[in-house]
Amino acid sequence: MKKKAEELLKTIVYALDDKKGENITVLDLRELSPLVDYFVICSGVSKVHLDTLAENTLKKLKEKHGFYPSHVEGTSGSEWILIDAQDIMIHIFSPKKREFYDLEGLWWEAKRVELLPRSQKEELISV
Repeated sequence: MKKKAEELLKTIVYALDDKKGENITVLDLRELSPLVDYFVICSGVSKVHLDTLAENTLKKLKEKHGFYPSHVEGTSGSEWILIDAQDIMIHIFSPKKREFYDLEGLWWEAKRVELLPRSQKEELISV
């Protein structure tokens, strides 16, 4: 994993985790797609929670990396928020929409990037 991508990925995942994002999944699509390197998929329990997850992610990307993603779609009470963060696409879903679109099933061939326990969250390992 490239260092810059790894740092962006950590920032995104930990921003979602800090606001209690549920079932955070990272799919490594580098061998499957020429358009994107990673999908980060997360669920929230309400529309307000989804907005909070997105806002915190955008805030942390600005603070830690000095950039604002080029495209954000689906905010203001949506059940699916999409954030284009360079080579990482962030999908923040309601549980119902996540099940319906089933990105994990659609991209079943993708490798999963697993997080270490929170006490060791400075490191990512790939499986």
